[in-house]
Amino acid sequence: MALPLLLAGATAAHGRQQVAAAAPDPDLGRQLTAACAACHGADGGSPALPSYPNIAGQNFRYLERQLRLMREGERPPGLMAGQLDGFSDEELGHMAAFYAAQTPPVGRARPDGIALGEAIYRGGLLRKQVAACTACHAPDGGGNAPAGFPALSGQQPEYAAAQLVAYREGRRTTDEAYGAMMRQTAEKLTDGEIDAVANYLHGLH
Repeated sequence: MALPLLLAGATAAHGRQQVAAAAPDPDLGRQLTAACAACHGADGGSPALPSYPNIAGQNFRYLERQLRLMREGERPPGLMAGQLDGFSDEELGHMAAFYAAQTPPVGRARPDGIALGEAIYRGGLLRKQVAACTACHAPDGGGNAPAGFPALSGQQPEYAAAQLVAYREGRRTTDEAYGAMMRQTAEKLTDGEIDAVANYLHGLH
């Protein structure tokens, strides 16, 4: 009887070690993202590259999922093509943890179109049956971390607009697990409405 119990104890201990080893570590993530700084900045802020996303302070669950989707080709990676090849799930978790631990950037929206952007973000468009963005992304743009809905505050307007257009045109389908809600929303928005929302997000905090 002693031998099976001993083996069982050893197996349980090994399992605990595996869980501990897999715990996301921001310090390891910093090392793994050294090459990412060229496009995303040292902390994920992308201050000088408006076509790239600000990912500093983005919630962990969202970041980790997007990294996996891009690695597997389930989200068109664009300029990220090949950049995540060879990274394990555990390493992607470390990377997501690093960016999630950073301070999110604060931008400044342009005055033109800001009223329309705010109206859509906070109240939606009743005539088009477009829900308010705050329902999933919070009034301050902080997102919903437990649900994995991304923070949008301070996001680069060029990037935000490009993603909404990609959803509208069906080129981005990463909302499949959420009933295609982003595609259903974006398909009802004009270019002008998308630009207005994207501009508003840049200054939202």
